[in-house]
Formats: sequence, structure tokens, C-alpha cells
Amino acid sequence: MNNNLQMVYTYHNETKHSQQRYARSLGYMDWATQPDPYRIYFNTKKTKLALSFENNTLEYSQIFEKSKDKSLCAPLCIESISQFFQFSLGLAAIKEYGDQSWALRCNASSGNLQPSEAYILSSQIQGIENGLHHYSVKEHELEQLSTAPKLELPENSFAICLSSIVWREAWKYGERSWRYTQLDCGHALKALEVSASILGWKIQIVNVKDSQLKKLLGLDQANRYIKEERELADMLILVSFDDSNINTKDINLEEIQSKLQEEYEGKANQLSLSWHKWDILEKIEDSTLSDDLEKKKFINTQYEENLYRKTSFLAKDVVLKRRSAQMMNENDCTISKKEFETIIGSVKSSASSVHLVIFVHSVEELDSGLYILVRNKEHKEQLQTLLKEDFLWDKVDTNAGELYKLQDGDFKFLAKAISCNQDIAKDGAFSLGMLCEFMNQLETYGPSKYKQLYWECGAIGQQLYLETTSLQLSATGIGCFLDDILHDTIGLKTNHFQSLYHFTIGRGLVDSRLTTKEPYKKGEN
Repeated sequence: MNNNLQMVYTYHNETKHSQQRYARSLGYMDWATQPDPYRIYFNTKKTKLALSFENNTLEYSQIFEKSKDKSLCAPLCIESISQFFQFSLGLAAIKEYGDQSWALRCNASSGNLQPSEAYILSSQIQGIENGLHHYSVKEHELEQLSTAPKLELPENSFAICLSSIVWREAWKYGERSWRYTQLDCGHALKALEVSASILGWKIQIVNVKDSQLKKLLGLDQANRYIKEERELADMLILVSFDDSNINTKDINLEEIQSKLQEEYEGKANQLSLSWHKWDILEKIEDSTLSDDLEKKKFINTQYEENLYRKTSFLAKDVVLKRRSAQMMNENDCTISKKEFETIIGSVKSSASSVHLVIFVHSVEELDSGLYILVRNKEHKEQLQTLLKEDFLWDKVDTNAGELYKLQDGDFKFLAKAISCNQDIAKDGAFSLGMLCEFMNQLETYGPSKYKQLYWECGAIGQQLYLETTSLQLSATGIGCFLDDILHDTIGLKTNHFQSLYHFTIGRGLVDSRLTTKEPYKKGEN
């Protein structure tokens, strides 16, 4: 086993929460070092983006239809790009309590700490100069880092680069924070995909070397950054018209790089006054980097058709109303079987490495108990061998995927115990853990696959958020869970599968003490 792969296993095991100890963190909030949630670049040309609140959009269910009218694709212009960013990574609302206020974004984030950043490579987009720009969330504007003549991108397309700053999560969560940072990258990926779909566009992940992407974003230009606030490139995404037939292998990143400036404009802002160093975080970051294109098999976030999805709200309203519930209403937690099937069906897949272990608490026409949604039929036999011998494996009659009941019973308090004793895991209609094929994925595709598994879980989580919102229900992603208690519950004794993300869904309680305000002042842009 190579050293990088060994580091992945070491990090994964050392950052597991257990009944004996939680993963290492400071154990308190060091408010003096709280990071700024907004990355900005000083001394750059700013391009204001118009607000899109008044834009008409498709109804939420329509954006997933395979047969939607391809002629409705939005043109590539500054107005479309503005909507694309606002309804994916932009601010969704401002919450206030007393003299405190904080922003919520369209893309979910662990602890609302927002480690993800986005950059756009533009070429021949009406109203936007060719080159590399950073998306400034707070001001809803583009910051130009490099000008360029026409970049060699496919016709009717542009590229988005996602990056992460793990320090934003490490400030609160310590050594486990790398996990949450990768989940948030997955949230951002799915948010971008959904926002693209609203405009009639599609996204594809481009297979590039991590070192190339780092250079493309200028993250190797150390004098422009604070070294303690390390920012790493995650992925390159091509956005194009839905009816375009583009092979991402034709994209020549070296040629694109040659058109950009040698030294970029702008210096990144300092996020904190001081920092706490966690050695293991830099080690896991370095160990999961990869320039081996043969082993880079990226995730597929396109899910199968959901037969249960019905007409609901406009897509923009679903995106803007997405929230993480702080509490679930245990006195009004029951949902219908159709609602359950709609939610589960929204992430149905037949070729995924992630399966859903589900604790059903209160769903009409479904027995309370332990279930599993098998999202890759090829794994079913292996799962039956690895999990408890006495599980029922009774197939549930549904079009929402390969759903099996494993065991009858009330699992509310076990779900709570697994989720770091949080009531939200028991007070909803159901909760779940995302069980990933683990050892085989790592051995086959190498250490970089570890973060891609989290990206896939994060993408599933973002979709679950949106689906529940469309049904006027609530959801919360749970990163704090006792990893091996879940594994013990299902009888898993090996590393063949591991749980990487948990979720709970029900009816959220709204804190009436909080005031909600518009995220951007109208008339500013």
C-alpha cells in the first residue's frame, strides 16, 4: 500500500466520532479567529451582476424533464451568468436575531462556514470580458484575475472551477473538517448543476490534473495568498447548452493557460487574524491530490427519472427557500408514502457507489424500521453478504428505486444516538446514512477517490434539500455521527463500505425570534 493511500485510511479512522471520544478539535469557539466567510480579491476589476429575483423560471419539476424544449436554452450573456451564480452559490437570505445577523446561501454548508469558492473561465460571453474571474458572493459580482484573448473553449460553453479553503471549517470542527469541506464541494456541484438546468444548460466534470487546475486558478502564486489559509483547486466543470454534444477530452488546458497572464491580478483577503494548525489536514489534502488521469473517475450526479415528482413551485423559489432545519416537529412528523417516494426517488440511481441506509420513523403505509436503498444493483449481493445475516431484505413495492426493508422496529433513539445525540435524527419522518463502497473504490482509483466519494454524498444531500423544500418539508445534513455505531447496527465489520454523510427529513420548527431579510439590497446591482 502506498503512503498516500495509507494516509487516507489513517485520516478516516482517526477522524471518526465514537462513544469514547469525538474527533480532535479545539472544543470551543475561538471567536477572535473566526474566518471571514467571503473571499475577495483586492485591486481587481469588478463586474456587477444584475439581480435575478424577478426572472421567470421553469417550475421545479420541469427542470429535470428529459424532454424539455431545448430551444429554451438561455443565451450566454451576463444576465444568464448572473442568474446562474445567484441561484447556485449566491446569498438566499439574511437572518437577524437582536443585533446579530448572518447570511444563508443557496448551497448548503456544514455549520454555514462556506469553504467553497468559484471561478469562471469566460470566452465570448456577451457583457463579460474574456479571461478568469472570481465570483464574489457578498457583492454578487465578478472579480477579474486575468484577461485573455479568445479562450479555446467549445462553442456555447464556459468553465467553472471550484476550490476549497479547509481553514474555514477547521476553525470550528478541527481534524474532521476536511470531511465537511468535501461534502460542501458536493453541495456546490449539485447547486451549480440545478442552476444550470433552470437555464436549459448542462454541466460536465472535466478530467484534469490537480497541478494544472492549481496553476489555472493562480493558487500557485503564493505571494497573492495567506499561506495559513490554504486554498486548493477541486474540479473543473464545463457548462454548455443542453443539446450540445461536447467531448470534454478535447479541452486543452495548457493552451487555455497560455492565453492567461503569467501573473494574475488581485491579492486575496486575509480571512483570520490568527490560526490553529492541524497537521493532519495538510497531510490528507496532499495525499488526495492526483495527476493520474487514468485513475480519475469522477462522479455522476445525474439521477434517474423521478416518476413521483409533481408540479410545485418555481425552481428559483425552491432554491432560495432551501434551509437546514435546526429542530424537527416531533408532534407533526408523519409524511405520506408518496412524499417519501418523491424524496427518495429524486436520488435514484443504478450505477452509484453510494447507498442509503434509512431509519423510517413515521411514514404512512410503511412499517417503522430499518431499510436500504440500493443505488447499484451490482452491490446488492455483496451487501447481503457483509450485513447482518438475519436481515429480511423484503423488496418494497415502489418506483423510487431498489428499496428493501431489513428489519422492523422503532429506531428513533438509535438514530439519535448515532447522530451525536441530536434530536433532529429521531423527530423527523425518517433519517438516513450514506453508505459508500469504500475499500474497492480507493484500491481501484487511488487516494483522490476518497474526496470524490464525499463530493457524491454532498451532491445527494443538496438534491435531498431541494426535493424536501419543493414538498414544503424540511431537511438537515448531519456531519456529526458515530461512524462505527451505524456500521455495528447493520452488521458491517470491514472497510468494504463506510458511512460518510447522514441526513434527516421531517417538518422543521421555525424560530419565530429570527427575522428574515432580502440577501441583496434591490437597486444595488
